[in-house]
Amino acid sequence: MSIQVEHVSKRFGDFVALDDVSLTIQPGELVALLGPSGSGKTTLLRVIAGLETADAGRIYLDAKDATHQHVQERAVGFVFQHYALFRHMSVFENVAFGLRVKARRERPSEAQIAEKVHRLLELVQLDWLAARYPHQLSGGQRQRIALARALAIEPSVLLLDEPFGALDAKVRKELRRWLRRLHDEIHLTSVFVTHDQEEALEVADRIVVFNRGRIEQIGAPDEVYDHPETPFVYGFLGHANRFPSAIEGAVSRVGAARIATPEFSDQASQEGIAYARPHDLEIVLDPAAGALTATLVHAIKIGPSVRLECLRTDNGEPLDVELTRERFEELNPVVGQVLHLALRRAKVFMKPAELSA
Repeated sequence: MSIQVEHVSKRFGDFVALDDVSLTIQPGELVALLGPSGSGKTTLLRVIAGLETADAGRIYLDAKDATHQHVQERAVGFVFQHYALFRHMSVFENVAFGLRVKARRERPSEAQIAEKVHRLLELVQLDWLAARYPHQLSGGQRQRIALARALAIEPSVLLLDEPFGALDAKVRKELRRWLRRLHDEIHLTSVFVTHDQEEALEVADRIVVFNRGRIEQIGAPDEVYDHPETPFVYGFLGHANRFPSAIEGAVSRVGAARIATPEFSDQASQEGIAYARPHDLEIVLDPAAGALTATLVHAIKIGPSVRLECLRTDNGEPLDVELTRERFEELNPVVGQVLHLALRRAKVFMKPAELSA
């Protein structure tokens, strides 16, 4: 089933949760709505589900106007962050619940319910837990049961609101890989909300980045990470160093460094801000003209990587550099040493008017 969101807006009092949002999700896609708290992503998910009513705009499911349809009419499966399992019911009964409450003319027979529940429990790899109760399960197991319950009603769309947010990092990582494999198997149109950048990059077919009720960028994970269209996207999708920049047409300056900016070739000279990720800075032993210089303050070893916390020598601004442990051991920099840094890749944006004033 396709989902089409057309010019949807939603306010809660004076707070603008969604501001003229439009989005199309293709049948079988797994799409992540990514953004900080309060950016509008959960509100949009609830509007799609029919749990919230938009103040303006329309929702189409499979090209049919569902804007005023009740939640039960939309054939949507919803998975919440905190499982929402019935504590007094067994795993089997939790998954069967949506089938048992169907209208009599639509309700499957007990034999059909039993067959379907066991099939779903096998799909989420928990058929051996059918007789247990929620309090006897781990957090990861409860979330998979919640997903099986959502799938039991054969939804046309699966909506997941921070599905792994309440789990510890290790379980969260295991479950998001499992969700990706499950989606590849069932190809159900799915939309999930997350504020975890790594989760979105690892799981989704496309990412929709939200900020202050508006969409900043839509694209495949590689596209939004490697080619951010706005400073917000650059900063939100992974750590980024910021540098004051002088835009001089097709070439911009960051200190003594030069960055190609063909997109500004027809622009007059102006202030800009350059962004570079820590791994896009390279320590050079024989610096060419244009290298930045920074003093090493602290080195943090994180598994196979080392993050260097530095201060630029020209303006004292903090600067992070990331390199492999092998390269760190080869260079063996020491605290207090002045490092020469080459900008391998950076993106320059015009300085916002409010920062230029």
